[in-house]
Amino acid sequence: MSVTALDKTPPSSRDSKDARHDRWFRMALLAVVIFVLVALASAALTMLWGGRHTLMSSGVDFFTTTEWNPVENKYGALIPIFGTVVTALIAMIIAVPISFGIAFFLTEVAPRWMRTPVGTAVELLAGIPSIIYGMWGLFVFVPLMTEYFIPVIDNTLAKLPVIGSLFQSAGIGIGLFTAGIVLAIMVIPFITSTMREVFLTVPTRLKESAYALGSTKWEVSWDIVLPYTRSAVIGGIFLGLGRALGETMAVAYVVGNSVDMPTSLMSPGTTIAALIANDFGEATEEYRGALLLLGFVLFVVTFIVLAIARLMLQRLSRKEGN
Repeated sequence: MSVTALDKTPPSSRDSKDARHDRWFRMALLAVVIFVLVALASAALTMLWGGRHTLMSSGVDFFTTTEWNPVENKYGALIPIFGTVVTALIAMIIAVPISFGIAFFLTEVAPRWMRTPVGTAVELLAGIPSIIYGMWGLFVFVPLMTEYFIPVIDNTLAKLPVIGSLFQSAGIGIGLFTAGIVLAIMVIPFITSTMREVFLTVPTRLKESAYALGSTKWEVSWDIVLPYTRSAVIGGIFLGLGRALGETMAVAYVVGNSVDMPTSLMSPGTTIAALIANDFGEATEEYRGALLLLGFVLFVVTFIVLAIARLMLQRLSRKEGN
């Protein structure tokens, strides 16, 4: 007996049932999207509402002044904002080229027997808790910075005519530069994994054609691989930047946690996330409001960074004719 003969359901009933299931599926997906948007807006508005008194009392000065004195209830967020941006930029300057090199090595240069174990090791590094990076930075990397790297920096970069003042150190290993290096080590696995996956999507025939025409590996990477995966690479870089902007414990261990304006990249400083983590547990009600407002600032900064990434990807997509 045929399957058609066994199916007694009229076609009109099947169509209405399928339409009903499809409608339920769309409603379920819409509910998930609405939940995400509501949770996101609720988190931002909760922090803004918690810091409303500080915002009303300080006004625009909260974002433009540098004095952070909870004893006198004077709050200027410019120093933690500055530290957040500077450490994230240092991290990205170090992490992006290293991540690109690792990803290209794993996809184009490394022998096949090495690609899978090394790629798996890189992905496992992304799962290490940030507090482990912070402890390693404090007990291992900071002594190395103090004993070996800072003397070299003092004798080289610090003596340059224009940018030398940026590398003047106080002889201690903690500071914005150290925090940026630790952040770079943290975000390298994320960016590397993203680049590696998108590099693998490049059609083999494109690369083989370029090699057949006499291109070097650098030319293939610069003229074939990067243009083909440009949008995804930029997206991965900005995701890593978002991770660097919001990192807490790894930075809190090595940044110095100073609310004074840093005089150089080697000076102790603080970031928004580190300041909140260090002071929130013992904060008074008014000080807690200032920290909540500071958290809202971090939310806005991260949102702006990701929005810029989205706009860049849209512009690239339009140029490519998509």
